Amino acid sequence: MDRRESLKTLLIGGAGSSLLLSCRLDDTTDVSQITDIKEREFDYGRTPEEAAHDEKLMDDKFYTEAEIATIAVLADIIIPGDGEYPPASETGVTDFIEFITKDIPEHKTPMRGGLKWLSHETYKRYEKEFIDCSKEEQIEIVEDIAYPEEVKPELSQGANFFSRIRNLVTTGYFTSKEGIEYLGYMGNRPNVWDGVPEDVLKKHGMEYDEKTLKRSIKPEERNDIADWSNYEV
Repeated sequence: MDRRESLKTLLIGGAGSSLLLSCRLDDTTDVSQITDIKEREFDYGRTPEEAAHDEKLMDDKFYTEAEIATIAVLADIIIPGDGEYPPASETGVTDFIEFITKDIPEHKTPMRGGLKWLSHETYKRYEKEFIDCSKEEQIEIVEDIAYPEEVKPELSQGANFFSRIRNLVTTGYFTSKEGIEYLGYMGNRPNVWDGVPEDVLKKHGMEYDEKTLKRSIKPEERNDIADWSNYEV
């Protein structure tokens, strides 16, 4: 298998064995005084305290624009997209990493240190920033730090950083709408049930009456709550 092709296999393994990240309130966070909650374009069932916490994190900035641009390039190397499915940077992964880094502060030092390491390594090799490198130059650096068992000792910091960002990117991608569709995950949703099969009914000498069929067997209304208050047998 070509090493570049095997990146996809490697990142999927990293996603499976790594973090299933969830937002949580830090013990030191005081949200009691946060009362100005702006309306966002989404609603995901948070309590008022959790929503206040999330709003505060969303309004703060941790990464610089240059760092976000670098993260976006790395994200698209890790998950470049596949046919109709977009690359990671187009699914909100950078926003996810920005948020989760602030929500779980343990990521802050390793991520910023890793980005600085990448910048230093890139300048040492090519005398320019990572985002200004050619695709071939970017892949060359990534391949040197993407395979933990093959990494040279002097590149160990880069390998640790890449493992972390790969886990964050894959978590962000496969919890996005596009990533969930890519996996084919159906989730907890109702199936279309159109009644007992005809052959089973005949086997037991039974059949639906027209009133039941017209009132009950309506797949297009499967998400509606039935009202039986006026139903007569």
